[in-house]
Parts: sequence; C-alpha cells; structure tokens
Amino acid sequence: MSFLFSQDSYAGYRKKYWGYDENDQRAFVYINQYINLAKSENNNSELFQAYKDAILFSKDEKLKFADSAISTAKKSANRDLIGDGYLSKGAIYYFNHRKFQLALNEYLTAYEYLKDSKDEFLKYQNLYHIGVIKSYLGYYEEALEIFKQCIAFFESKTKSDLHENVIYNNRKGYLNSMHQAIICYQAMGKYDEVKKLLAVLGPSIPKTKDFSLEHSYYKKSLGVSDFSNKMYADAIKDFDQSLPALLKVNDFTWASYVYYYKGKSYANLGKEELGVENYKKVDSIFKKHQFILPELRANYEELITYYKKKKSPENELYYTNQLLKVDSVISSDFKYLSTRIYKDYDTKQLLEVKENLQKTNSFGIALLIISAIVIILLGCMMFYRIKKQKQIQQKYNELLVKIEDEKFPDPEIETLKFDLTKNIKLDQNIIEKLLKDISNFEAKEKFLEKGLTLKKLAEHFKTNTSYLSQVINEYKGTNFSVYINVLRINYATQKIYHDKEWRKYSIEHIASASGFSNRQSFSNIFLEINGIRPVDFIKKRIKELETGEE
Repeated sequence: MSFLFSQDSYAGYRKKYWGYDENDQRAFVYINQYINLAKSENNNSELFQAYKDAILFSKDEKLKFADSAISTAKKSANRDLIGDGYLSKGAIYYFNHRKFQLALNEYLTAYEYLKDSKDEFLKYQNLYHIGVIKSYLGYYEEALEIFKQCIAFFESKTKSDLHENVIYNNRKGYLNSMHQAIICYQAMGKYDEVKKLLAVLGPSIPKTKDFSLEHSYYKKSLGVSDFSNKMYADAIKDFDQSLPALLKVNDFTWASYVYYYKGKSYANLGKEELGVENYKKVDSIFKKHQFILPELRANYEELITYYKKKKSPENELYYTNQLLKVDSVISSDFKYLSTRIYKDYDTKQLLEVKENLQKTNSFGIALLIISAIVIILLGCMMFYRIKKQKQIQQKYNELLVKIEDEKFPDPEIETLKFDLTKNIKLDQNIIEKLLKDISNFEAKEKFLEKGLTLKKLAEHFKTNTSYLSQVINEYKGTNFSVYINVLRINYATQKIYHDKEWRKYSIEHIASASGFSNRQSFSNIFLEINGIRPVDFIKKRIKELETGEE
C-alpha cells in the first residue's frame, strides 16, 4: 500500500507543474517536494526523473541538475538511465549553450551506454543529436541519412496505440528530425525536396503552445525558402513570425540565423539600413555567446563592405576584428568535432559491427564454427580485395579522363568576363583586375607556396580579403581553401602522371613539393578530389607504363 501511495504522490507532483512553460521557476515548488520524497524513499528511478524535470524548468542551473541526474543514474546501475543522463547534459550544451564540442563528448558517452539498449526512443534520440553535429560540420549527406532514419522511426510511433506522453515525445522527435532534414536539403541546394518537406511539416505541427518552437522552426525554414525564391517581403513576414518563440527560449543560434536572412531580405529590397540593423543583431548574439553558424560568416563581410562604402574606418576595423574572432571559433569547433565524430563515432560503429559478427557461442561446437568463420573471412577478404582493386582501377580510369581534359587551357576566366557583375556588388574594374591576378597566379603556380592564406594573397594582389573571397567564391565556385587545394592536387596529379622522377618520390616529398604541410593532409585531400589515394595512383601509373597499356 505504501508503494502505491508513493507512485500516486510522484505522479501528483508532476501534474501540478507539467502545464508550466519551460524555464518557469514556479515549478520548483513541487519539483523540490518530488526530489525530497524520492530521496527519502531511496527511489533512484524517480529521483532521476525529478532531476530531469528540474533541467526543463530551471533557468540557470540546468547543468547542475544534469550532473545530479547522472550521479543518481549511476547509483541505480541502470545503463539506460545513465545514457539518458549524458544525453540530457549534451542537449543542454547544444541547445542552451551551443558548445558543440562539449555536447559531442556527452553524446558519445551516452552512445556507449545506449548502443545495446532495448529503448529504441533513447537510441534514436541520441542518433538525432549526433546527426545535428554532422550537419553543423557540413557533412549534409551523412546527416540527412541519419535524419531520414529518425523521421521513419519517430513517425511510426506517433500513429501507434501508445500512451499520450509517448506519442507526444515521438511527435517532437519527428518534427525536429523533419526540421533538420530541411536544413540539410537547403544547404545542399535541393529546393524541390525542401518544398516537399515544408508542405508535409506545416500541417503536421499541432496548433498548441507545446509545439510553438517547432512552429517557429517551420516559419524560419519557410522564410529561408522564400528568400531562395527571391520572395523577400514574404520571407521577412515568416522571419517575424519565427522570432518570438526563438527569443522566448533563448535559441540564440537560430535567432541569429533569422536576423541574418532578414537583413539580406531587406538589403535585396533596397532597404540597406534595415539590413545593417539586423546584421548588427547577429554580432550582438556572437559577442554574448561566442558561437555562430559557419553560414553566417558572410554577415561580417556585409558589414565590412557597408562601412567601407560609408568611409567609416573605425566600424570597418571593428567588424574586421569580429570576423577574425568568428573564423577562430569556427576553425576551433571544426577541427575538434570532425576528428571526434569520425574517430569516436563512425569508426567505433564499424568496430562494433565487426565485434558482433565475431561473437560466437562459447558452449557450441567451437572447432566447426571457428573453421567456418575462417573460411568465410578468407572468402570475404578475397572478395573485398578484388572489389577494392576494381574500384581503384575504375577511379584511375576516371582520373585519366580528367587529366586529358586538363591539357586544354581553362576557358573559365575568358568566359566569365562577359558576366562580371553576376552576383557580386563590386566595381567592374576591381573584378577584372582580380580575375587577371588570379589567372597570373595560377599560370605562375604561386599556389605551391606553403602557408598561403587568403590574407597573404589579398596583400599580394593589393586588395582586401573580402573582395578576393567574393570573387573566388563566385568565379571559382568554392571558398579559398578548397580552391587552393584543388590547384595543388591538380598540379601533383599532372606531375605524377607525366614525370617519371615524381613517381620515384615519397608521398611526403610530393606533398611538400605541392605546397602541403604534411603527408596525411595531402593524401586525404587527393582522395577527396580524385577518388583515389596518391600511392595507388602512382602504382597504377607505373604498372600501366610497364605493361605498355598507356
């Protein structure tokens, strides 16, 4: 009887505060009673739930309650609760602080506890958050595959005969996964897919305050879609409807995103001052939180260009310094996150699959099973080796076609000079000069200089980084870093193919001669651009010449 009474008390406390908005401190009148009761009865599972509720309604102490939840979960020795605790802490770092590095650490720890869990909701919730990290890093196709899995799982649970709370949580998961998939499609420029998902997402959002944030994300995504279609007035209306809910929960990341695109919309309508007003709000958010999405880097280029035109060197210098800080933050996040996401998540997943395949029943017919596994593994290894060699040969053949094509002069600069003002608001003479400088730079192979940066090249061209960056982005179709890497890899590829001395060099020597600081970076970028590693390319070229198949 005492146990049943306690259960009723726990549920009774939750009913009293569950109608409050997130971060509403009034809930703690009842949450504290809930915590005290669970402690007095040494009920770790209920105490864990109380701390999780405290995270939701606390305004400034979410991390403190997350640590309490993890500590309580560990006392229970329940791996699902422990994983849930780390997942909750990661979500705080992600949503409330936008500390992606710290968030990823918690997600990966949660993954260790949840990988064998039977609680599919928790597993997909964690998978969703790892997908968000991949999306932030720009691995949109990989992230999209994760979100597609999440959409399929969460949607199936919204149509089942389940408890209303379970359906509520899964509907949240479904709507947020749809939002993230739209972000990926927009980043990839697949606007038809964006349109399809928006048409499904809008009617799927319940018209209640519990889903006001999801409705805000929908309006934000709709605004970006309108912006892409040059419907700037409609975009501004969508952004204005999106902002209140974002600001209410202090979702400063998407608020800054909305301010940037709202500013761009005003600028494209010829209302430059209103555009600058919104750009400045992006900077205010960055100053306060030291976080910004990579896509919003252009916000500072807009401000620098504006104040250069206004002949305000003081403001121009300020926003130039801010842009340097933005680059530092983005660079730091990317270097750390990309290393861990592959080392501690992707690679670990593959190793777990391998480990699961190798597990056998220790009480079975050991010799027969081991023999069978050895035969299968040998067969798989042979099959993989043959398949791998075929893939390498195919990539080599494709690369030969590319090499032959590159024997002819690149007509890009000549073709583009007739459309010099396509998407850049720069003086035509400046564009023409920079295009000639770039052409000479390529012809004289100055891209082989080590330590080359956008700033150094801009100084060499006697221009500023903003102008040079705009021209490279528009006329080379990519950013400065990728542009230089492509030039260097194409140079190395031609040298290896045509010059027998280069085929005798070590990969370290080739990397250095091509302007790269280390072997690994060169090898990885060579693979990314050419689809084959330099060592395999050299082997294939040597074999081709030896067998007379050239």
